[in-house]
Amino acid sequence: MSLMVSCAWAALVAWLIVRAIAQRNAFLALPDILAGNLEDSPNVSVVVPARNEAGNIGRCLASLAAQSYPKACLSVIVVDDHSEDETLSIAASIAETYSHVQAIGCPALPQGWKGKPHACWIGAKAAPPETEWLCFIDADVEAGPDLIAGAVCFASGEGLGLLSLAPRQELKSFAERLVMPCGFYSLAFRQDIRRLEAQDSLDASVTGQFMLIRRQAYDAVEGHAAVSHMICEDAGLARLIKQSGFRAAFRDGGRLLSTRMYTGWSRLWQGLTKNLVDMLGGQLPLLSAAFVAVTLGWAAVFVPCIVFYRWAQGDAWSCWALGPALAASAAVLGFHIAGARHFRIPLWYGLLFPLGYSMGAVIAADSVVRRRRGRVVWKGRVYSA
Repeated sequence: MSLMVSCAWAALVAWLIVRAIAQRNAFLALPDILAGNLEDSPNVSVVVPARNEAGNIGRCLASLAAQSYPKACLSVIVVDDHSEDETLSIAASIAETYSHVQAIGCPALPQGWKGKPHACWIGAKAAPPETEWLCFIDADVEAGPDLIAGAVCFASGEGLGLLSLAPRQELKSFAERLVMPCGFYSLAFRQDIRRLEAQDSLDASVTGQFMLIRRQAYDAVEGHAAVSHMICEDAGLARLIKQSGFRAAFRDGGRLLSTRMYTGWSRLWQGLTKNLVDMLGGQLPLLSAAFVAVTLGWAAVFVPCIVFYRWAQGDAWSCWALGPALAASAAVLGFHIAGARHFRIPLWYGLLFPLGYSMGAVIAADSVVRRRRGRVVWKGRVYSA
């Protein structure tokens, strides 16, 4: 029995590692996003929706103001969504320094709208009429100097309607370092990057942290007005754009932009409980993914322990089972230590992955409870879900 369990565990880990390598190659083997020379630089309007982002907006706008993209073809529009802190005053102060940066306030939130899609919609309407590309960037993103130039060059060259870039994640607190890597692993194993990018796929893989959208594609689907009721409006908008016949792509933009999504337990918990149900495709898929992740995470600890115990009790077959069990669990451990290196956090966080998956499962369960109650809280607002 021990040998069967050990071999099954080793086979499962081998399959997971092969899938992880395939996903990594699918993401990183795609053409690099590099700054390119555009003979005729198209007009780009960057929209930054912001609510209670006083701690981030200065860094974000400073990085956007320093873009290498021709300033005559670039406008940056900060849309303050009724912030309860100094977000608007900070943005307005920066706008006074740069002629291509402006800060505007949001009108009252219409019935049925969520805050972020409304702010994005207001920003898109405020863009100059000659705008050819709309770029939506979260306020917690810091852009490298070649971000806009590289993204526009790639999207134009590939004939895309939408380009989304995954930022490099800045993980600084214990909560972020414990939970976020495990969340990204779970999401990566669930999504098939190549399949989602295929034009015949009705779904799309995107992140709302950076979305560059051709104005023609945005207008064709009525922009954020079409996803005004959605909590994960980024994925909804991407699906509509693909269904309208435009191509969408998701790439690694870690060399061009970075972000710190959550600052500690409170923001992390609120942010993930808000998004997880939609990100994983529903309540049942979310709970299933959380259960599988926790089971596999703790299996890496308990399978070798159980096999060793059986061997110590005199089970002859367990002697043969111990090797595969230890090798498989060592591979799982090595994967998570390599992941810690990728996220630029201390390697010992790679030892805590069972706790990370367990905490992620608790957050997932809370996300489902909140969704079933029809109540989602984010940045001081309560939304019906």
